[in-house]
Amino acid sequence: MFVHPDEDPRADGGFRGERDVLLGYLRDQRITLQLKCGGLDAEALARRSVEPSDLSLLGLVRHLAGVEQYWFRQVMAGQDVRRHYRSVAEPAGEFTGAVADPVVVADAWKTWRAEVAFAEQLVAQAPGMDVTGDCGGEPVELREVLVHVIEEYARHNGHADFLRERIDGRVGQ
Repeated sequence: MFVHPDEDPRADGGFRGERDVLLGYLRDQRITLQLKCGGLDAEALARRSVEPSDLSLLGLVRHLAGVEQYWFRQVMAGQDVRRHYRSVAEPAGEFTGAVADPVVVADAWKTWRAEVAFAEQLVAQAPGMDVTGDCGGEPVELREVLVHVIEEYARHNGHADFLRERIDGRVGQ
């Protein structure tokens, strides 16, 4: 177990109203990612799952920073920014560049936290869940973006469960 149930920082439900439900579940998913990566050094965070996969916990942190950036900065805020860790030459750079270097790990967490903070501010300032962004020329509502990002975290936190178990035997809750 990652934390004793009495010390678990996640709410695991009990939210009321659309905004609070969506933000509560997203917050819990973000905390889950942090819990699954907690206490590991750069080597463990960068350890790949199985050949030939580039999947690692560090890669997931970098990938989810990009997910946050894309959906909240680019789609919802309309910012034209260079994607984190990706390029034309390295389209899977968030995973292939996830190397066992403390500087790379620190950058990944700093980038992820900055994107989470941006997203939280954007959502807090939104007048409602029906605010729309532009997703490839199609309007998308904030509520749909939040559900999609929750789904991204949930799927990748499932991957993180297996990665962490392979690293040190810890299993998630």
